[in-house]
Amino acid sequence: MAQVPASIVTRNVSDLAAETGNVYESVSIISKRANQIAVKVKEELNSKLAEFATTVDNLEEVFENREQIEISKYYERMPKPTNMAIEEFVEGKVYFRKADDEEQTSSAL
Repeated sequence: MAQVPASIVTRNVSDLAAETGNVYESVSIISKRANQIAVKVKEELNSKLAEFATTVDNLEEVFENREQIEISKYYERMPKPTNMAIEEFVEGKVYFRKADDEEQTSSAL
């Protein structure tokens, strides 16, 4: 994972638009990538926490597990998916293609 700043960073809008030529298209791509990252992180967290799941519904029998708490804290301290997606986009690590390009290619065949 790249070094993603934990705090808010001011971005130049023209830098975001440079890749696609359109700010709104860039934001759309970033938001889709952020959703992908969020789903992946949530699946990872759920799979790690599933090891600690109990079938007991009684609150008195539920106890705190130090390892479970540490795993949760690690995921809470991670950069937000949006920040990770923006960083990936700025570094050119996000692959995207336009639907118009696919239609033109398929019609040319």
